[in-house]
Amino acid sequence: MTEMQIAQPEMATEAEAAPAQRGANIVTIFAALILTALALIFGLGLRHQQQTQPTEGLAPLFTLQTLDGQEIALESLRGKVVVINFWASWCGPCRDEAAELEAVWQQYKDKDVVFLGIAYTDTERNAQAYLKEFGITYPNGLDYKTKISAQYRITGVPETFIVDRTGHISEFVMVPLKRAQLSAMIERALAKGM
Repeated sequence: MTEMQIAQPEMATEAEAAPAQRGANIVTIFAALILTALALIFGLGLRHQQQTQPTEGLAPLFTLQTLDGQEIALESLRGKVVVINFWASWCGPCRDEAAELEAVWQQYKDKDVVFLGIAYTDTERNAQAYLKEFGITYPNGLDYKTKISAQYRITGVPETFIVDRTGHISEFVMVPLKRAQLSAMIERALAKGM
């Protein structure tokens, strides 16, 4: 019996294959970079388009159980400007704005302006420690089961809503606030009147 021999194609030497492989790697990396850039551009545009927080109309109603045991219903604050700030003790940007919020609260607390802090996905112990660390004196409470956050459809913290005297959202910000910026927002809401 004779053995049948199958001709094997000649394999390229390593030296011949290396430039082709390198070229393929460069094309793959370049394609990945382009796809990443397109995904980033598309994602940023989509985030802007899909902003879900209410930015006008009546503010969603809620009752906040404060950490000192009070119950504050947003509806009971009609006739006042209300600053609603969603925050968390673990949030770096929230920590950046904490002293700013307290300073503006001290400036406006006797001028028909109410601040409500809502601790998002936080424990009572951590929230209390945060309030103590920054000397925050305006009413704050936990957002149990994130019910209030869901009503306002927040996407992260900090997020701040300004509610005018008629109960309508007049402004919304999803970045840490500075004193001058927050004061200007409050002044605009106060100027609207009833």
